[in-house]
Amino acid sequence: MAYRRTENVVRRLAARQDAIVAAARDAAGEGGMMAVQIAPVAARAGIAAGTVYRYFPGKTDLVGALIASVSEREIDMVRRAADAAPGPLSALAAALTTFAARALRRRKLAWAVIAEPVDPEVEAVRLRYRKELTAEIETRIRAAIDGAHLPEPDASLSAPAVVGALLEGLVGPLAPDVGDDPARAKEAVQALTLIALRGLGVVDARARGLVVQTAMPAEAT
Repeated sequence: MAYRRTENVVRRLAARQDAIVAAARDAAGEGGMMAVQIAPVAARAGIAAGTVYRYFPGKTDLVGALIASVSEREIDMVRRAADAAPGPLSALAAALTTFAARALRRRKLAWAVIAEPVDPEVEAVRLRYRKELTAEIETRIRAAIDGAHLPEPDASLSAPAVVGALLEGLVGPLAPDVGDDPARAKEAVQALTLIALRGLGVVDARARGLVVQTAMPAEAT
């Protein structure tokens, strides 16, 4: 029985920590990283601020957990979409479309997690996500090159360039606002994916075919 009680306690502690991170994610999705403050996050989670400090000694710790949670989920979704594609070039298109569509659906959160100006301590944590995401895209580019579906660009240069183009074109401060219009969002995602594929050397007709054939991912969670 003692073991069961301990297991239940661990489960409750993990659930509370998840609730705190979820509250931080919702705050960032509405107001960016500046909105991730201990007291408001505690209020969202329905707990006292002191309880948050038991899990996360400071804001940097909380933001780090938020970024880790979001990055793990988003990279997993990109990887799953690519793995489900029938070939390496289709996998690359699926990876780009999935990342772009999910980022656009939660535009402010994506910008906050990846590129919004923040304290140096937070930037160090966030850099890990950008590196992991870029590495995943680089893997898909290299697979397409190995399969003779792409010319031989420098994948280590191409991958960060593609990620940067998608970010700036869809969720950056200069990106056009598509509002809540699904049709405009789909057009934006497909247009940026097409630009990325062309930039990597896919001939236009084939690039257009890949974009049309690649299904938009389900609603982000």
